[in-house]
Amino acid sequence: MTKPVLLVTNQVPPDRAGALAELNKAEGIKLAIYDGKQHHGSAGLEDPGVPFIRSSQKGIYRLAASGRYRAVIATSAGRVALPASYLGARRAGVPFIYWTGIWHQIATPAHLAAAPLVRWIESHADAVIAYGPHVAAYVEGHGAKNVHVAPQPVDVQFWGQPGRAAAWRQQLGEPSLVVGIAGRSGVDKGVGVAVKAWQRCGLAAQGGMLAIAGDYDGSHADQPSVRSLGKLIAGQMRDLYAAADIWLVPSLATRAFREPWGLVVNEAMLQGTAVISSDAVGAAAGGLVRDGQTGLIVEAGDEAALAAAIQSLERDAALREKLAAAGAEAAASYDYTAWAAGCSAALESVSAGRSAC
Repeated sequence: MTKPVLLVTNQVPPDRAGALAELNKAEGIKLAIYDGKQHHGSAGLEDPGVPFIRSSQKGIYRLAASGRYRAVIATSAGRVALPASYLGARRAGVPFIYWTGIWHQIATPAHLAAAPLVRWIESHADAVIAYGPHVAAYVEGHGAKNVHVAPQPVDVQFWGQPGRAAAWRQQLGEPSLVVGIAGRSGVDKGVGVAVKAWQRCGLAAQGGMLAIAGDYDGSHADQPSVRSLGKLIAGQMRDLYAAADIWLVPSLATRAFREPWGLVVNEAMLQGTAVISSDAVGAAAGGLVRDGQTGLIVEAGDEAALAAAIQSLERDAALREKLAAAGAEAAASYDYTAWAAGCSAALESVSAGRSAC
């Protein structure tokens, strides 16, 4: 029987379970889930739906070194899990693959202190799996070799099902234009920038509305045309994407954060909604949002540019429809199969793919 691949991660958020199931079907994997913090604000699943074991970070070394796995894949999360995975794979004499979505140096004291070790592992890994070409370029700049892109996927079948737009528009009071955003309180998601851009663009006077989904405290939403909807479940989000004419992803780059991807881009596109993204979003840097082709891109934090982009799509319905159609087509290829294929290519490149074993 072919040995599985050990994939080390701090947790499995719901949006990743389907991708891991596809990889398990293709390659046979076992997750080693250690006690890490929440990932991008979402809690991990108790049962990820694929074979798994729970471990401390220190226990990862013993698992990786056990000889029970034909390769080890590990992410950059955790304090000691990454070096433990690398050293364990080397002890077992099996390939080590680094999986990462980081595309700029996070400037917190802890991350700066760890940077030399992480970069050393990047450059000594047998292969690297990157979220997109922006991440690939970043790690290659640190000497990484044999880099493979596994595009950030969503459940294309679910998010591509027609959403119930009419119900949301009715609940919002039948606005003339719905501009949506998903975010939370704090700086990094750029919700405050979006609210100020909305105030600038003057579309509230024409009956438009900015709808904010997520854990947002509404501190900037002091006008009737800005509605804070709270946290929504997946089906509600799909319906809201469908109801929106324009979707904003205005994330900012901070010393502690830069949006690795932004799966809301994929989700909104699959509902045929035109997207405006900042240049600090991984989906823009990674090529899913292409300015003037599959969406619009503005400089992060530029309220005037964001307001102008909203106005341009409001005034030009043909452009809005063109971007929405092209975005939906592009996002459809970012599925679980494509992600698993990228991971398989990395495994095959180090003679650890199932077909080579």
